[in-house]
Amino acid sequence: MSPQTDLEFLALLVHRGHLVRDQAQHLFPFLKQGQPLDSLLQTECGLSPERVAWLRRTNAGEIPEIPGYELRGRLGSGGTADVWRALEKKTGRLLALKVLKTEAARSKPMLNSFIGEAKLLERLRHPGLVEGHGVARFNDLYFEKLECIEGWTLLELLDQGHAFPEEDALRIVQTAAETMQYLQSQGIVHRDLKPGNIMLAQDGRVRLIDLGFAAGAGQSGNADSAVGTVAYLSPEQAQGGAVADARSDIYSLGVTLFHLVVGRLPFESSDDREVLRMQIMESLASPELKTRKLSPHLHYFIEKMMSKEAEHRYQSWNELIEDVRNQLEGRAALDFEKPGASRTRNR
Repeated sequence: MSPQTDLEFLALLVHRGHLVRDQAQHLFPFLKQGQPLDSLLQTECGLSPERVAWLRRTNAGEIPEIPGYELRGRLGSGGTADVWRALEKKTGRLLALKVLKTEAARSKPMLNSFIGEAKLLERLRHPGLVEGHGVARFNDLYFEKLECIEGWTLLELLDQGHAFPEEDALRIVQTAAETMQYLQSQGIVHRDLKPGNIMLAQDGRVRLIDLGFAAGAGQSGNADSAVGTVAYLSPEQAQGGAVADARSDIYSLGVTLFHLVVGRLPFESSDDREVLRMQIMESLASPELKTRKLSPHLHYFIEKMMSKEAEHRYQSWNELIEDVRNQLEGRAALDFEKPGASRTRNR
C-alpha cells in the first residue's frame, strides 16, 4: 500500500478507537520514511499479526465478522449503528443485523438503549412494525437480529426527490398512526417519529423500523436535553424534560406529513438551537400548502397535529385515524375517473 493510504488507514484506526492519538503521532515519522503501517502496528503498538489482518480485512472494524452469519451488503447507516443484510447460516433466514458502532457501545446509555430497543421489538408483533429476533454479542460487538425488509425509508425517497401525492401521504400517516395506537396499547411512546424511521417496503407496506428512543408512557426526559431528532420535536420536547406523551408523537407525525407533501421541513436552520427556538415560538407558515392545490382537509390535519399547545392537537391516535380514514374514503367516493363514482358529498 502507498504511504498515503497507510496514513488514511491510521486516521481511521484512531477515529474508530483502535489507537489513541499519541500512538498515531508516534508512527508518523516511520511512515514518512516509507515503513509499512502493518509492520509498525506490530512492532511499535504491540498488535498481533492476526489483529492487524483483522483490522485490514474489516476496514478497522467497520465491516463486522460474526460467526454463523454471511454478510451480503450494507442496508443503511446511522449515527450509532449500521444495518447489514445477512444470511443466518443455521436457519437459512435472510435477516437484517443492526450492529452497534464501537464508539457507541462505549457509552452505557447508548448501549442500554440499543439493548432495550432489541428487547422491545422481540416481544412486540404488529404488521406495521419490523420484527425483532433478539440481541446478541460477539466479543465486543453488539447486534440486533431483525426482519429484513427490502425497500426504502421515506427520508431516502424524499432525498431522491420523490414527490408524495396527498392521498399517498395520508395513507402512510394512517398506517403509522395505527401502528402507534398499538404501541400505545402496550404502554409505549415512540419519541422519534420521522421519515428516516418509517420504511416503505417493496410490497407497498409501511413499517416503523426504529424504537431507539421509545419510553414508557408518562416517563420524563432529561430536563437539560431534548430527546429525539431536532427537526421533528414537539415544542414541549424542544424545551427538554417533557413527559412522554402520545400527543408529542402526533406532532412529530404531523411534521412528517408536512415533509412528505411539501418536500421540506416546516422549520429549517443550520443551527439546531434555532430550529428548537422556532418550534417553540414561531407559528407554522407554508405558502406551498396554499399553492399546490392541497385540500383544506390536509391543511386541517397538519395544523391540528402540529399545534403548539398539546391540548389543541388530536388527543388520541384513534381520533386522528378516524379523521384520516374518513377523508380517504371521501376522496375515493369523489374519484370521478372510477365508473359509477359518487359526484356528491354529504356535508
